[in-house]
Amino acid sequence: MEQTQPGDARHRRRTGNDIKAGIRDLRIQLALLNHQVGSRLALKDVDLDCLDVLTRSSGPLTPSALARRAGLHPATLTGILDRLERAGWIVRDRAATDRRSVTIRLLPDRGVEVFRLYQPMLGAMDEVLADYTEEELELIAGFVQRTVEAGRTAVSSFDQES
Repeated sequence: MEQTQPGDARHRRRTGNDIKAGIRDLRIQLALLNHQVGSRLALKDVDLDCLDVLTRSSGPLTPSALARRAGLHPATLTGILDRLERAGWIVRDRAATDRRSVTIRLLPDRGVEVFRLYQPMLGAMDEVLADYTEEELELIAGFVQRTVEAGRTAVSSFDQES
């Protein structure tokens, strides 16, 4: 059997396939972690996704903005928001000038609970990242961002088919 060498097209293809397989494995591990965290907090996976979007936003979001960022139908989001509000995770604030307008915000003290459950993974990631140079980290960050954009493009292609 012929050995492939770095620079060889077959070696590059195999390495690329290893990376893609690794990303699929990572997706499964993150899904399992999210499921465990959600179970501890009595949240569904989609509830956790919405909390993550709210945590990462720069401020309160309208329901339509939250639905768009979480990739959910607005009607589906209503039930999720009802659950999260009943459980004390979020607050729906009505605008003073337009009582029909609502924004959603995460209650800050509840976010600490979520962070605590993710801390083992975050700590492990810090240890992995410590083994890389600044230049390698920039390369990895660029790869991750470009991969996220590729995912967005793939998702939008499905939206265009509908």
